[in-house]
Amino acid sequence: MTELIRLSKLMSEKGICSRREAEKYIDQKQVLVDGLIIDKQGTKVSKKSKIELLDRAKNEKNEKVTILLNKPVGYVSTQPEKDYPAAIELIEERNKIKSKDRRVLKKIHITKLAVAGRLDIDSKGLLVLTQDGTIAKKIIGEDAHIEKEYLVRFVGDISDEKIKRISHGLVLDGKALKKAEVTLLHPNLLQIILHEGKKRQIRRMLEMVDLKVISLKRVRIGKVTLGDLPIGRWRFLKEDEKF
Repeated sequence: MTELIRLSKLMSEKGICSRREAEKYIDQKQVLVDGLIIDKQGTKVSKKSKIELLDRAKNEKNEKVTILLNKPVGYVSTQPEKDYPAAIELIEERNKIKSKDRRVLKKIHITKLAVAGRLDIDSKGLLVLTQDGTIAKKIIGEDAHIEKEYLVRFVGDISDEKIKRISHGLVLDGKALKKAEVTLLHPNLLQIILHEGKKRQIRRMLEMVDLKVISLKRVRIGKVTLGDLPIGRWRFLKEDEKF
């Protein structure tokens, strides 16, 4: 028998949109399954079904923006705190880098942007702000395994044994951490690639082996890199860029 699955869940798994967005498009009669409009919530379909969005849903989805920001130290990723501004305050036209991208930043974009993968106030580098639930789920969803790459400057005595412990074998908040990829690039510089994102994870990992982080910079999420984006500046995610 062909396995059946809820249409909204299948749309999310296929990366068409988030489940919440799928439910909205179904209510709006904007979803075609094998050529037929589906407008009933909870409808189950074959995993092999051909799913399409009609024009209104397509246009709405295409209007959603994703922004890449090179977050400076001293900014919080989400809501502003006492004496510390929020990174979203840097998302304004004057901080956009010059490029061939002619998209215009609108007020509605700013009010609906959500951070996908925080950086703490003392960290800098690639911060993703998006209106696209599919992208957010890929980066921070429960089943997300996307790589996040960091350059970490530290003080303390490093050794092969400490690198092994940072890579695999540490426990945070009562749970074993997923294996990380750790490379010593210079005497006091590590490249660390994580497949998860716990609060202040890298700082806490290094503390457990008697090392202290003095600078932490995220340079990549999945296939998207920070590149030469200047500190405090932002750009739109390009149409051909995929996490």
